[in-house]
Amino acid sequence: MTDELERLANGVLWPGFLGTEAPAWLIDELRDGLAGVVYFGQNVGAGLADLSAAILAANPDALIGVDEEGGSVTRLEAGTGSTVPGAAQLGGLDDLVATERTGAELARRVRAVGANVVLGPVADVNTDPRNPVIGVRSFGSDEHLVSRHVVAAVDGIQDAAVAACVKHFPGHGDTHLDSHHDLPEIALDIAEFERVHLEPFRAAVEAGVDAVMTAHIVVPAWGDAPATLNPRVLGMLRSWGFDGVIITDALDMAAIRESVGIGGGAARALAAGADLLCIGNPTNPGDAALPDQDRRDFLAARDGIVRALRDGSLSRERVEDAAARVAALAEKLRSRAGTGSEPDSGYDAASILRRAVTVSDRLPDPTGRLDVIDARRRSTLAVDSAADYVSAALAVDGSRARVDVATASITDQDRAIAEAVAASGTTVLLIDRPDADAAQRALVERAAARDPKAVVVNVGLPARHPLPLPTVEVSAASRLGAEIARELLLGRYAPPEKTPTTA
Repeated sequence: MTDELERLANGVLWPGFLGTEAPAWLIDELRDGLAGVVYFGQNVGAGLADLSAAILAANPDALIGVDEEGGSVTRLEAGTGSTVPGAAQLGGLDDLVATERTGAELARRVRAVGANVVLGPVADVNTDPRNPVIGVRSFGSDEHLVSRHVVAAVDGIQDAAVAACVKHFPGHGDTHLDSHHDLPEIALDIAEFERVHLEPFRAAVEAGVDAVMTAHIVVPAWGDAPATLNPRVLGMLRSWGFDGVIITDALDMAAIRESVGIGGGAARALAAGADLLCIGNPTNPGDAALPDQDRRDFLAARDGIVRALRDGSLSRERVEDAAARVAALAEKLRSRAGTGSEPDSGYDAASILRRAVTVSDRLPDPTGRLDVIDARRRSTLAVDSAADYVSAALAVDGSRARVDVATASITDQDRAIAEAVAASGTTVLLIDRPDADAAQRALVERAAARDPKAVVVNVGLPARHPLPLPTVEVSAASRLGAEIARELLLGRYAPPEKTPTTA
């Protein structure tokens, strides 16, 4: 039986879990006031709506969140790739109506499976092209562009009776480390940081966003603690008049787990002003994950809160305040039920992408077949950037070769080029870091020397320095993006003339 303090802690906890059915421990905790759950790719199956119904039956106030950004990040289409435009594509197009309608479509899909919180849009201004974890998840590198698209996406999501959660406050765009594995420190001039990186979050707060997610980053001018654990940073949101829910990024990320631990992180995040603690994806440890990793991580967070309540390092009033904010969001979503905008029957994601995907130069005459060399970086915990569905959708019946330029010898890389050139189609180099990865660029240069009629499909940030081959700038590692690039290369439609920009 859950005791009083455990039940209080349950009201601010948001765990992930293993499997496509709710485990017994999760149902028990939901009945004892657990705030809800976050869905990850391993939870998504044909019975997802039934899973949501079971969760809501155990706790009708449960918040069910989904990391559904479109583009390179999807959970609902984790096995096949997203069929919705991503932020960089929308930012490059700079059509606010398209962004708002895409937000509404994401909300419609989330609501259709019984969930009620979209963990997006990304409000980070991606000013560091080396950024390994944000990149094309951002609308761009200009704070004004990012701000207006964040507001449009929030409006689209929340008009569809789903909560939006902008992320990752106070801004993860000027980092070159991934907080899933490290604790990034931003040494940017503080006046510039405040002017550029805070602006989209201010705009979202003014637009009435329901929730804001924290970042596990350190801004030395504001103290040594990561933002998630820093009362000065989280206090800024309240000073702006934000009265919604502050949600932590996952506490199982290395920036927290390997410093203060999940339990210590949970207690310190609450003390700093967070309201809802995202515990994380229990599959993240990979082969080291235990069969009950989900419950272990949940208990680590809850036990950390209860210990802090008992030793006085965390006040009961702070946890009650946090739980009240979470409950207020649940009540707001219940009141919105049935009032959301109707599904947009005219929404056409492919038409949006045909305007957003551009080329740097005249494409070679189509051959009817694409032979793809996939040289993208390895996947991260946030983005399944190297997923096979991208190269599969691009090549279809052509050949495919996977080349990890970080580990493959030049001999092996050249062999893959030779085999693609020897085939009867168009050689396609699939890349995602043309400016930040010298090995990817070198592969393209060697392919150009061997086959001047080869082409590049770039699913990362648009190349700032021209490549020696015509380049299709897709700006997302998604199935739909790959399908649109294939249409272009097969001559099925003419590309727009405007070259995309992240400004």
